Amino acid sequence: MVKNFQELLDLAKEREPKKIAVAVAEDREVLTSVKAAKDLGVADSILVGDKNKIEKIAKDIKMDLSQFEIIDEKDTVEACRKAVSLVSSKKAHVLMKGLIDTAVIMKQVLDKEIGLRTGNLISHLAVFSVSTYEKLIIVTDAAMNIHPDLNQKRQIIENAVSFAHSLEMEKPKVAVICAREKVTPNMEATIHARELEDMNKRGDITGCIIEGPLALDNAISKEAAKHKGIDGPVAGDADVLIVPNIETGNVLYKSLTFFAKAESAGLIVGTSAPIVLTSRADTAEAKLRSIVLGVLMASKSGHTYGL
Repeated sequence: MVKNFQELLDLAKEREPKKIAVAVAEDREVLTSVKAAKDLGVADSILVGDKNKIEKIAKDIKMDLSQFEIIDEKDTVEACRKAVSLVSSKKAHVLMKGLIDTAVIMKQVLDKEIGLRTGNLISHLAVFSVSTYEKLIIVTDAAMNIHPDLNQKRQIIENAVSFAHSLEMEKPKVAVICAREKVTPNMEATIHARELEDMNKRGDITGCIIEGPLALDNAISKEAAKHKGIDGPVAGDADVLIVPNIETGNVLYKSLTFFAKAESAGLIVGTSAPIVLTSRADTAEAKLRSIVLGVLMASKSGHTYGL
């Protein structure tokens, strides 16, 4: 059981350092995070962007650029394209978004010539450390898939389980979150939840234990689950929360961040390499946590970044 991000960092330090291709790297928080990753021995970086701007920021944060390869590219779209190409050609293991809109870099990720598509569904996941929960918890999908159907939810689970395995969670407990715990004909999410649980029991989804439908309280609180007579293997002890749609995921993500003051990190998965795609407003510490996730996923033995 991984309890916090420090344990993840310690785990990443045990792995071989990975190389990150940073798209449009001229950002203070991004450069601070990749400098920290280098200093900690978890990752090297190739900085793609405006060299003059990178050098100016590096001077301010006392970053020794002689330790980093820089590809001077002032055009932001072309910088994204070059960074993606570094990953697709296996010259780097992880892609990281710098000072650029998500839509711009994702267009290059999806490019048929140099992109990172695998045929799998691409999804987002976030990892949270919440003071009121005894271990890290994974939430998906808060940023990519708007209203996933049953098959897309299956792929979202597979992406999350593959990621959880890279954190040394041997058989993660997956809770399919709904507004209530019983299958209700006019609530599609509850029908999907039960079908996903059945897929898991039949062996169509492996490497995890799935239970649903579960309301959020029953997924993370043993007391709440007991009070409602729910005694399944996931209830009150979830490792992964699968939300029904992007609105639910986004609200849960921001509630944990702003109300609960949880530490968080995030990745895009389902691609041929993990993508560190944080908000431009995120702190260097948050970006470093996401780098650690990317390093761990890229380090997974035999990993294909999706099932």
